[in-house]
Amino acid sequence: MNVICIEEKAFLTLIGEVIKYVKSAMEPDNSDKWMDKKEAKRLLRIKSDTTLQKLRDEGQIRYSQPEKKHILYDRDSINAYLEAHAMEPFDIK
Repeated sequence: MNVICIEEKAFLTLIGEVIKYVKSAMEPDNSDKWMDKKEAKRLLRIKSDTTLQKLRDEGQIRYSQPEKKHILYDRDSINAYLEAHAMEPFDIK
């Protein structure tokens, strides 16, 4: 059996890097401007297709429809929608 000894500081640095790597691997790829229905619902934290369609129909979020049954949603407009509906906490004195 081989035993590897390293300093505590090096061990903690290694653990920190492993944690960052695992977190980045588990996060969805947010680099694409357009997302599908599943990702849009996840970002909005809704489960209903009807609610997503309502937001689309009311012009609350931007979308693109390159094909008849293929609708993509604009990530920036969803983030803007969420920011526009964010509530500031009350300032209690």
